[in-house]
Amino acid sequence: MAGQQPGPLPVPPSVPRGKPVEQVAPTDTSPTPIPVPEIIQRFAARETEFRAARDNYTYRQSVKVQELDFDSRPAGTYEMSSDVVFTPEGKRFERVFYEPVPTLKRISISPEDLSDIQNIQPFVMTTEELPLYTLDYLGRQPLDELTAYLFRVTPKKIDPRHRLFQGLIWVDDQDFQIVKTYGKAVPDLNQGKEGRENLFPLFETYREQVDGKYWCPTYTRAEDTLPFKTGPVRIRI
Repeated sequence: MAGQQPGPLPVPPSVPRGKPVEQVAPTDTSPTPIPVPEIIQRFAARETEFRAARDNYTYRQSVKVQELDFDSRPAGTYEMSSDVVFTPEGKRFERVFYEPVPTLKRISISPEDLSDIQNIQPFVMTTEELPLYTLDYLGRQPLDELTAYLFRVTPKKIDPRHRLFQGLIWVDDQDFQIVKTYGKAVPDLNQGKEGRENLFPLFETYREQVDGKYWCPTYTRAEDTLPFKTGPVRIRI
């Protein structure tokens, strides 16, 4: 989210950012039934298969971003709904059918925000992308009716030219696919003392098995306070 004038409404100093990743802990740290490196290779292969399948899906995507006042009431909104479809020739494209004039006052939607909505928030960890990250196994944790392996995901190199994910992933211990993601897109961007800040919230993405085979990202939410130099701005996505 890019900061802009006019300045933010007052936000009490006690309003925190989203729950720190470090506060999420596994409930079972006993040895895994198969070696951790094999778990990583299995789920990366499965995610690679899923990405290829998802590229052939059509779906509808709806986005709502709200800036909040200190009583957590919406003070401005950005909305956009689109269909990801194919032309008769098989070319994939996004068709926006609803995008009213934004009423955001303290932030604006940046190109990086739109890229993150498409690529980082529905995070997919393929075999090809494994070398970009360090994966630390933390343990197992119940997740609804599932049991999941919990991993911390950290980019090996932060590059302002490339958007990456940093946070936690939950991998189903039967299907070896990501079923939940919690973290943020990195890096935050600060274009010099007089430049525009571009900060990004912690988010949580849930997947569902919508086709009986693959776990597809179906819902992302975020409520975070972005610490702009002009003052904090609380947002909800």
